[in-house]
Amino acid sequence: MRPQVVAHRGASHDNAEHTLRAYTRAIDLGAEALECDVRLTADGHLVCVHDRDLRRTTSSRGLVSTMNLADLDELDFARWKNPWADMDDEAPDLDPADGKVLTLRKLMETVADADHRVELAIETKHPTRYGGLVEKRVVELLSDFGWDRPGSPVRVMSFSFTALQRTKRLAPDVDVVMLVEKAHHWPMLRRVIGDDWIVGPGIDELREHPGLGRSLRRAGREVHVWTVNTDDDLRLCLDLGVTAVITDHPAHILELLDG
Repeated sequence: MRPQVVAHRGASHDNAEHTLRAYTRAIDLGAEALECDVRLTADGHLVCVHDRDLRRTTSSRGLVSTMNLADLDELDFARWKNPWADMDDEAPDLDPADGKVLTLRKLMETVADADHRVELAIETKHPTRYGGLVEKRVVELLSDFGWDRPGSPVRVMSFSFTALQRTKRLAPDVDVVMLVEKAHHWPMLRRVIGDDWIVGPGIDELREHPGLGRSLRRAGREVHVWTVNTDDDLRLCLDLGVTAVITDHPAHILELLDG
């Protein structure tokens, strides 16, 4: 069975990451799951933003954790991707709402409204000033949608073992993915993570440390790999029998798998 194709921050190669447009485009392209990073605002809203500060994606010097949702909503999260769009007569007209900050609730509503099953991989970012409140808010939101039960389309990912322990305590039926940043972390992690936990190594670590892939395969672990963007990346994942590939190029990877 081929791996699931997961759109990394949406169809983020061609669209500004974490914007509504990036995610709706990924769904239209046929991505079977969406990946997002979440952070908590000062007034308690979960928003889809990767970096702790906003310089890269909005040219603002603010920190997500110190700003209210209304403040973030004043910023343009899309212009950085194509700063010359206003001068391009052939550029498509974009809905300004597509460049606004995206809340996790809105993304979940988009997934729920899709005309086919779309899954959602939510990465909680740590360290953060709000600690465990992030996972608490995520699980509360999952409960609102009825997605904290068996069969949920959502899984929670993190590089923080503590964060995933917390998630499993709050929502035992939700799948979790232990992200692995460095291959040498795996020997320690494999002794402490749950038997049913998914493992999420980076493609660079799998390429540079072949023993990591062999170890995961011997352990019979379900493996979700980030960020898989090239033919060679995908070939390595297929050789290892991974169950999901997270990619900036969902259309390209889907064509390679199904074309």
